[in-house]
Amino acid sequence: MNAMIRHNVAALVAAVGIALSPCLATTAASELKQGFQHPPDSARPWVYWFWLNGNITSHGITADLEAMKHAGIGGVLIMEVDQGAPLGPVAFMSPQWRGLFKHVVAEAQRLGLEVNMNNDAGWNGSGGPWIKPGQSMQKVVATETNLAGPRRFEGTLAQPQAVAGFYRDIAVQAFPTPGPYRIENIKVKACYESAYVGAVMETNLPPEMVIDRARLLDLSPQMDKNGRLAWDVPPGQWTVLRFGHTSTGVENAPSPASGRGLECDKLSKEGMEANFAGMMGKLIADVGPLAGKALIATHIDSWENGAQNWTARMREEFQKRRGYDLLPFLPAMTGRVVGSLEISERFLWDLRQTISDLVVENYAGHLQTLARQHGMKLSIEAYGGPCEDLPYAGRADEPMCEFWIGGGGFPTPKGMASAAHTYGKRILGAEAFTAADQEKWLEHPATIKALGDRAICDGVNRMVFHRYALQPWREDRRPGMTMGPWGLHYERTQTWWEWSAGWHEYLARCQFMLRQGLFVADLCYLQPEAAPQDFHAHDPRGYDYDECSAEVVLTRMSVKDGRLVLPDGMSYRVLVLPETRTMTPRLLRKIKELVQAGATVIGPRPLKSPSLTDYPKCDEEVQRLADELWGELGVPASAGSGTEPPKGGTPNPEHRLGQGRIVWGVPPEKFLAQEGVPADFASRSGLRCIHRVADNTEIYFVANPKPHDIETMCTFRVSGKQPELWWPDTGRIEPAVSWEDNGGVTSVPLRLEPSGSVFVVFRQSATSLDPVAAVTRDGKSILPAATLSPKIVVQRAVYGVLSDPARTRDVRSKVQQIADRGEESFKVLQLAQGDDPAQGVVKTLEVEYTAGGQRITLTGRDPDSVHFTDYAPKILVQKAVYGVLDDPKRTRDVRARLQRLVDAGEHNFQVARMAEGDDPAFLVVKTLIVDYTLDGKPVTAQGTDPETLSLAQPPTVAVERVAEVRRRADGRLLIEAWQSGRYELQTASGQSRRCEVPALPPPLAVSGPWEVRFQPGWGAPEKITLDTLSDWSKHTDPGVKYFSGTATYRTTFKWTPEESPTANRQSPIFLDLGRVQVMAQVKLNGHDLGLLWKPPFRVEITTAAKPGENALEVQVVNLWVNRMIGDEQLPDDSRRNPDGTLKEWPQWLQDGKPSPTGRHTFTSWRLWKKDSPLKESGLLGPVRVVTAQQVELAR
Repeated sequence: MNAMIRHNVAALVAAVGIALSPCLATTAASELKQGFQHPPDSARPWVYWFWLNGNITSHGITADLEAMKHAGIGGVLIMEVDQGAPLGPVAFMSPQWRGLFKHVVAEAQRLGLEVNMNNDAGWNGSGGPWIKPGQSMQKVVATETNLAGPRRFEGTLAQPQAVAGFYRDIAVQAFPTPGPYRIENIKVKACYESAYVGAVMETNLPPEMVIDRARLLDLSPQMDKNGRLAWDVPPGQWTVLRFGHTSTGVENAPSPASGRGLECDKLSKEGMEANFAGMMGKLIADVGPLAGKALIATHIDSWENGAQNWTARMREEFQKRRGYDLLPFLPAMTGRVVGSLEISERFLWDLRQTISDLVVENYAGHLQTLARQHGMKLSIEAYGGPCEDLPYAGRADEPMCEFWIGGGGFPTPKGMASAAHTYGKRILGAEAFTAADQEKWLEHPATIKALGDRAICDGVNRMVFHRYALQPWREDRRPGMTMGPWGLHYERTQTWWEWSAGWHEYLARCQFMLRQGLFVADLCYLQPEAAPQDFHAHDPRGYDYDECSAEVVLTRMSVKDGRLVLPDGMSYRVLVLPETRTMTPRLLRKIKELVQAGATVIGPRPLKSPSLTDYPKCDEEVQRLADELWGELGVPASAGSGTEPPKGGTPNPEHRLGQGRIVWGVPPEKFLAQEGVPADFASRSGLRCIHRVADNTEIYFVANPKPHDIETMCTFRVSGKQPELWWPDTGRIEPAVSWEDNGGVTSVPLRLEPSGSVFVVFRQSATSLDPVAAVTRDGKSILPAATLSPKIVVQRAVYGVLSDPARTRDVRSKVQQIADRGEESFKVLQLAQGDDPAQGVVKTLEVEYTAGGQRITLTGRDPDSVHFTDYAPKILVQKAVYGVLDDPKRTRDVRARLQRLVDAGEHNFQVARMAEGDDPAFLVVKTLIVDYTLDGKPVTAQGTDPETLSLAQPPTVAVERVAEVRRRADGRLLIEAWQSGRYELQTASGQSRRCEVPALPPPLAVSGPWEVRFQPGWGAPEKITLDTLSDWSKHTDPGVKYFSGTATYRTTFKWTPEESPTANRQSPIFLDLGRVQVMAQVKLNGHDLGLLWKPPFRVEITTAAKPGENALEVQVVNLWVNRMIGDEQLPDDSRRNPDGTLKEWPQWLQDGKPSPTGRHTFTSWRLWKKDSPLKESGLLGPVRVVTAQQVELAR
């Protein structure tokens, strides 16, 4: 049974509630285990494979693909760009280029790799030299002529702007000249620019500012083809607008000149067909039967094309979708008000929605159709355009997101995961680990793993590394070609490329597991009906979620057994409505159907429709439906919390209709907790998690985001099943030793290494094994505490106008009740409910409480939130500036706002929150820089949208390595002790097991001397001897100091076993390398003990060690940085631009010769200077042999 069948079975189970037969369940469990331990090629990560400006060779293609296959890469996404590389000999889509692409596909078929080809050159959109101006993206343009009547006018109206030599008329309109008022933000609202619109103004304008629709005249029949208008102007001042459309002029970029041309029309099928015929259709014909086999997909990448607001059949498309003619409202696209501001804003909403629909259907949807006609798929980075992102992604077979080193790009993984889940897409790809020029060959698998795990927890299950630059040379040119300054340097020319297979195997295991079954979410957040529409991050607080579009609710959502279900098996407990005042009648009718069928819906009551369709009857229907759903006590969305006390002052947070209900005035997570639904996952230690269910198997991926060990108790919303630990870095599977089933949730203690991760899998009934309930050493517990958070005891809580006792209230009991419910935060304003001490006045809350032995004080004021914490740093913000820091006009002093935040218990927050209510630079990435004192010590912190900035972290508690209890496959327990003492285990059934571990031998220091042999050809001596381990960059020999590559350390040590093993006692031996920069491979006495690509750099050597003398060999690889800095000490060997790019390829390179100045490295973009600081390198130690004792515990 393949993975897709398993997926469909899981969907059927979730949708109709059938039980799997024991035989089928056993087969599925066996295949899950096999796929985890030996992941299929289809689960392997991919790379973005960038071809640079015509520098392409067949031998470079073959060498790259073979290196990818050898390292465990499963496929490539090809783009050709011009970034920083001098022009090469192969023009884009020339016969030679097409022949090389055919070679790629043939080689991929030979090697078992898959190919996805971007649908144009560059990385934005879809276009090229084959797109004619009339097939390109279009925009409305207009010229204005002002006339005074009465008079006869015969004259030529100025033609509006023609871009790329193309222009077509739309209409000529005349109206009495209105006043100067113009609709705000009209460039965005009329879709000349792409950005989120937000709430619109509701302003009553004087009549002279408004175009009277009754007096708006269509003069189109009175203008001839040359633009000459003949018209009898009525009395008064008149404005004549000549409307037309032309190309936006946007071209695909950053493409080589030979592949550059206009972007195709995104609103018409004809535009996409022209682009497909110009490139992908030809390539598909070239590769013949390999299309759909090795060439499996085409791709749309970043939307960086701006917006468009017209297409040749725009008037007909608008009429079909909105039910009225847009022509009388064209003046609104210039910012003028037609009919009223309300009517004009509604028309502009309809315009943007129509554009969104056409992008989704005729651009993405039609490309998917064209690809599928050839057995291929479509992937899309589906955000940033003039449309709703989720429906746009829904037309991809594989939606894609992106995330950047440093944290940029989030929340696109969660947003695109929502699209994948709600539109039934099994794979979510990611442009993974991309970067700007700060990366500089500094990153490697160990440094990026935690970031990758974060994306995995958001739903990514296909990593596509950004980037791999094609290396065209036969000679060893390293690091070689780069893709400008962009991306992670991820080529076969990396120092550690041959060492990366273990990292890729780790990702393949994770990706295999997280393609099984279905994502588990409690909440489905409905996005507002508004285009463009991107993503809205929510704090899951233990209850995970998806976002969904109105389209999903309208066309895919139904109710079964009180849950909201989708055709592919996804289901949710609650639908959460957006905090908006508008909703179309069609959508509200569907919500009513869902509620009547048994759905629970949380959210505020809408007041009206956003659309002009069927206005004003549409508003009447919205009000009628809202009355039925919310009843008389329902409350509309407000500018504050979204809820207000209902009429009469009596709280009534829900209204039932049919089998379901509408709830308002309560956060969805709090509502679920009150309904008795426990959090799906919880941990005190800030672990990240994602949960899937497949074939009745619960699969949780848990990741430690921190660079140190964590030992903690986690709870999982599973009952009656036995937890297993599946370790994706090794493939090891073992039963959990300790857990507690608390009736609805299972608590499992976890110990994770720095940036470590594990799958906690529940697949078997918990009846066969007796879990360990307690482990002590010399009477002291060594298991993490079962409680997830310390008890909060409120000592004092006062709310009101603190300087006026008559207007304050003692709210200690209220705050204690909130804490007792487990709420981590709450809005200060809710303390006013039932007893407002000062109505109409902003009030302040002061809380003093104890938690975890600390006394903590929080301060918050209306309408902010306060956050309970068990960490109480003293933070005093001295200076905080947010915005575009080199432009004072676009910065804000946010010191007071930030101080309020930390006083209320928030020490970690998203930088973008500083824009709330006063964005200093709309649609621009902004920076926050903060000077503050932390417990009296001066600190400076800086962050950029959308990163999370941490002003204080709780002190790290070192996790002492004492002992680990494990369970063999046969169920027997053993303890691996690192410290001596008397150990006692208590099982859940009350059985007690004891053992005594005598004094263990002290760690043996492997102190050297060390012979170090360096990889030849990179400037280092053949070998050196080190009496003690030291950093290569500190060595006196420049060849060692600047060395980059692989070096082999050799030494010997004597080892004497303390005692012989017995039947129930073993003494496992471990080699701990201490610190390594950056990876190591270990051999002992000729036994290959494997590759260590991340800390801790520790390996068991029990079977390889022998009494007496042992020969140890450790290979270590470092980064390119030091050799590149060393080469900058030498004369230049190429002509460069100031930014480090080449002016032309040097002749010695073209002739296949070495550098004439003795440089060892060559790269197309230099990012290091001669005085740049060197990086630690080599085996740094201390190296130790550590002995533990493993004791099997008798029953």
